[in-house]
Amino acid sequence: MPLLSVTDLQVDFTTRNGRTTAVNKVSFDVESGKITAIIGESGSGKSVACYSLLGLLPTPPASIEGGTALFEGRDLLQMSESELRRIRGRDVAMIFQDPMTSLNPYMTIGDQLVEPLVYHHKVSKSAARERALELLTEVGLRDPHATIDQYPHQFSGGMRQRVMIAMALINEPKLLIADEPTTALDVTIQAQILALIADLQRKRNIGVIFISHDLSVVADIADEIVVMQQGLVVERGDRAAIFDHAEHPYTRKLLDAIPAGSKAVTAEQREDLITVSNLCTWFGQGKGKEPLRAVDNVSFTIQRGEILGLVGESGSGKSTIGRSLLRLLPITSGEVLFDGVDVTQLQGVGLKQMRRRMQMIFQDPYASLNPRMSVYDTLAEPLLLHGIESRKTVEHGVLRLMDDVGLPRAFVRKYPHEFSGGQRQRIAIGRALATRPEFIVADEPVSALDVTIQAQILDLMLELGSEYGLTMLFVSHDLAVVRHIADRILVLYKGQVVEQGTGEVLFNNPRQEYTRQLLQSIPGRALIS
Repeated sequence: MPLLSVTDLQVDFTTRNGRTTAVNKVSFDVESGKITAIIGESGSGKSVACYSLLGLLPTPPASIEGGTALFEGRDLLQMSESELRRIRGRDVAMIFQDPMTSLNPYMTIGDQLVEPLVYHHKVSKSAARERALELLTEVGLRDPHATIDQYPHQFSGGMRQRVMIAMALINEPKLLIADEPTTALDVTIQAQILALIADLQRKRNIGVIFISHDLSVVADIADEIVVMQQGLVVERGDRAAIFDHAEHPYTRKLLDAIPAGSKAVTAEQREDLITVSNLCTWFGQGKGKEPLRAVDNVSFTIQRGEILGLVGESGSGKSTIGRSLLRLLPITSGEVLFDGVDVTQLQGVGLKQMRRRMQMIFQDPYASLNPRMSVYDTLAEPLLLHGIESRKTVEHGVLRLMDDVGLPRAFVRKYPHEFSGGQRQRIAIGRALATRPEFIVADEPVSALDVTIQAQILDLMLELGSEYGLTMLFVSHDLAVVRHIADRILVLYKGQVVEQGTGEVLFNNPRQEYTRQLLQSIPGRALIS
């Protein structure tokens, strides 16, 4: 008998627009010691299906309309809340996508690890603390005796995810549900977390449900794969069957969306639009205090019309470089020439006029878009601020931007929360294009998007870049994505450029060990070679 057997699960939601079936007659099994991956785009129902098993959906608006979920012979869907509470965190544990929103910011890491052990097993706090220290060591957290008394905000994203894994495993569950646990992590940290989950799963012989939109991640770890689309299971099979002999068009669409190949490099020599010389951006400078050298003596050029990729791990300084170029951060020293003008020396009106020519697309459009402003107001604001349109003509300018980024004009009065992640990123791109800039810094613009939506946004950026004649700095931790879109790539490590070249050169003949580590960390690399 499988550890978990889900049969004909149906979950509906009641909304103001009527009743919607989010999960439609879904069936799958999970074996002890095996990883079952559930993949699909946002809205496919993969997370809803798994959350419903543990009673984690709000009811209403959600309601379970049918099906069974036998866990060790007992139907989870028929259990009372008190019965589920005894199982959650003890027999079935969960790793959520964003540890920063899952961890309590007011509690130390140690207190949060101790709490479920004390609750479920009634052990003493001192014994629970010792167990927490052992587990923090097991999940690869450095110096756990020091870090156990720190708070979540003092950890990096990868460290917080390790803490979430430790918290999920502390009661030695039989089933682990991992919901997009590596989506926003750097490629090297992602590889470490995936290897950690697989290693712990083997050592403890636990069953794992791994929810993801990223087929390249699934390629490395899954034993069985379930493909979901619009609430339905459209295909299932082992790893080889899905990747080598996919039958359903949607599965093939997901496979085709994996970034592959490198962007063709334009042969002709172009003039330099941006020249960066000996750029230093340091933080925490003070008397007798060693500064954090986030960007340390970096030099490079970007040619007019070129897309330059900038890759590296979290903390490598890549986002700091992008923000420094736009003067969104104070520069310690160095020179940034934009079309012959040193932007480090600009102030006031001169800086405002220059910023019209230089724009930024941020990683999280939901955080960068004003939730109180409609799409119309969001796009109209820069058009009016820089005098590009008048009050009489601004509507025409807004609708043109909607057309450019592929959004229906009818959506112009909606607010950010009414859009999907991919649609919000299109709005952010439209806002960046509103001033008709010559240069854009795109800071991880697709890292949190589904792979098919990611492909659409990348294609849109390439198309608009060509149409508008844009020059772009494309910041990412994902070498496969950068290879797809960039003319050249800079590899950043601890605030310094360690290697540069075209995608083909870096992928096929990397000179630096760090670059080779980044390449080896790409999930499912065989799929994109």
